[in-house]
Formats: sequence, C-alpha cells, structure tokens
Amino acid sequence: MPELPEVHTTVTGLQSVLPELSITDIWTDMWSESRLSKNTIKDRSYFPYFKKYALNTKVKQVRRRAKHILIDFENGFTMIIHMKMTGHLMYGKYKQNKNYDGRQWPWVPVDKGSPLNDPYNRHIHVVFTLSNGYHLAFCDSRKFGTIVIEKTDTLHTERLSHLGPEPLETSFTSNNFKERLMKSPTRAIKTVLMDQSIIAGIGNIYSDEMLHRAHILPTRTSKSLTSSEYKLLFTSMKAVLSKGIDFGGDSTSDYRNIKGERGAFHENHQVYLRTKEKCLTKNCKGIIEKRIIGGRSAHFCRVCQK
Repeated sequence: MPELPEVHTTVTGLQSVLPELSITDIWTDMWSESRLSKNTIKDRSYFPYFKKYALNTKVKQVRRRAKHILIDFENGFTMIIHMKMTGHLMYGKYKQNKNYDGRQWPWVPVDKGSPLNDPYNRHIHVVFTLSNGYHLAFCDSRKFGTIVIEKTDTLHTERLSHLGPEPLETSFTSNNFKERLMKSPTRAIKTVLMDQSIIAGIGNIYSDEMLHRAHILPTRTSKSLTSSEYKLLFTSMKAVLSKGIDFGGDSTSDYRNIKGERGAFHENHQVYLRTKEKCLTKNCKGIIEKRIIGGRSAHFCRVCQK
C-alpha cells in the first residue's frame, strides 16, 4: 500500500502539472454495489454529484493529508483520492481502446516508449480528461482505491478529523511523538505506529524499517520503551520517511509515480521482505525473521533489535 513517501511523491508530481487546469470529462468502469463504495466514484448514483463539482473548475493546488491526495478546486470543493493497496495516479496523453474486451488495456498511452506502458500501469479504471489535452489516469489492479469530492472547508472537521499528526512536520516533536504512542500503551509498537489515528501516513514497510533502524523489536509495547528508545525511534521515523521520499517511494508492488516510473526505496530495504537473509547492521550476525503482528507481517532481526 502506498504510504506517506509514495503519496508525497505523487502529490509533488501533481502539484507541478495540475494547478490552473480543469477537468473536462471523466470516464470510469470502477462501479461497485458494495456498501463500502456508497458515496464514492464507484457508486453510480453518486457519480452525477461527483461530476457536478469536479468538472469545469480550475485546480488551485494539490496537497497531502496522511495517505490522502487532496486536489483543491476553485469552486470550494476538494477531490480526495486514497490509493489503498495497489492504486497510483499517472499524468500523460492517453487514447481509449475502442476494442477493449476486458483482456486488453482500456486506455493506452499515446507515447509507446513512455514508462506509462509498464505492465503495472495497465489497470486503468478512472480517467480524468484535462483542459490541456492531457489525462490523469487512476490505475488500480484490485480496485480498492477510493475517490470522493467534498467541501474544502469541512474536510478536516469531518472526513479527515480522525487522523493523527503529520510525522514530518517540524512542529511534531519528540515529546509529541511519545504522547501519541502512549495513547495505546499496551499494543505492539508496530501496530501503534501504523494506526492512522495515532500518527498519520506510516504503514507496513516504513514501520519495519524505522523499528530496525532504532533497534526495537516490533512486538514491544509502547509503555515498555525507555526515554532514550523513544528519542531514537523518533529520529529513525523522520530519517526513514525522508529517505523514502528521497528515493521517490517504494515500488515493491504496484506503486509508480505520475510519469509511470518506479521508485527506488525497495532497493534499500534493511528488513522488509528480507526474510531468512542476513541482517545488514554492521557487525550483526542475525537473520531477518517474519512474524504476523496485529494481522500484518513484520520483518525484524532478533539479534540487533531488542
């Protein structure tokens, strides 16, 4: 699932191309009858409402909150996109495949030599036609992603009100970090780090990496950490998330940036998906283990993580 660095990378890319453009048309085949899809772009009865406020109004800015992409329009509405497990957004020129029969790509890039032609980019289920002739395509192989539109001035008091603070904000201090984690003192620290109501934006990959960097076992509870461990985990969190952004995100799975290109953080994993491999910590002779914690996989070294 795209986490903070992947969403940040996507937002940075979109902010460079979308402001002052407007959406002139919307295509989708993402329909669903599930109750979880109600009042989203997957809901046929919601779609006319969505189009009413998304079409023919200029984009003011693109920003991020936790794992949500926020596209603010001049009409006072904001499109909220959550990429979920396998979603990503791409910007380019596309043409609709008129012979699409469910086995081919429904939309294809005009430039055949572009990274947009990566096979991981073929699962396009929403296409926004833009006023400059380009397209914003939402690719999501599992169709778990969500897209909605709401009034901009109520976002943070309603739909996004449950989210914890942003971990990379300069105002988010070590003391704030400890206070947030201690809201759930008896759960495994890995589970607490991924709780979006505690801290926003951290998921499976980056929680593994920051705990390894801080030499803390993922099974430890929040209340078991010492003051020095809290400080080390705080600095590790900032460093790992910043590194993820510097590498353009993690493309272990489907994630690609708006140009259809892979990130490179997955080439720098210390523990994630390295089960039974040697620990890369200097002078450590441990072997990376995998364990399910709170329903999610955790990768760690029992030797250098205590």
